[in-house]
Formats: sequence, structure tokens, C-alpha cells
Amino acid sequence: MRKLIKPNASEIGTMKTQKKKKTPPPYQTHSENYYYLKQSNNKTPVIVKMLDGEEINGFIEWYDDKVIKMKRENKPNLLIYKTAIKYIFKDEEKIKNDSRE
Repeated sequence: MRKLIKPNASEIGTMKTQKKKKTPPPYQTHSENYYYLKQSNNKTPVIVKMLDGEEINGFIEWYDDKVIKMKRENKPNLLIYKTAIKYIFKDEEKIKNDSRE
């Protein structure tokens, strides 16, 4: 004959606290740094879309944790705060034109 073993209430409380909690994902994945480094090393023409809608063409010369430096043709270089950037994308038209030459 089988006997049912049932834990009492105090044992249930300790079992819940003994469960392992998942560690949160890392805050910094370094994927942003990898992207900037890759575009900077390849001198890839990019377009930076600002929060106010302005678009800046050039390539990333160097970057920091707060700013990026954009080198532009026939225009002064710019330091742009990352907080003012909406998104960055490759300038496909410029890449196609450069590959034809």
C-alpha cells in the first residue's frame, strides 16, 4: 500500500525561495560598438537621421560612448551626440556610385 507524502506549509515556503532566479541579460552587448567599428574601418558612407529630421551624409571617423565624429566631403567634420540620433543607415546610392567608378 502506498502512502502519500505531502509537505507541510513551512516546507513549501522554503522550496519557493530556493528556486534559482534567472540572471538578467547583460546591459551592454557591444553590438553598437561593433557596428561603429566596422563602418569606420571600411569607411562606409552612411546617412545619420537626426531626431529633428535632418540627414547628415558622410562616414564615421571615430566614436565614443557619447558622440560620433562624422567626416564629410567638402564640408566641415561634425561631432554628433548619440542622444540626438534617431538611426543610422548605409548610403546605398553612394556605395553603388563608388563601385561604378
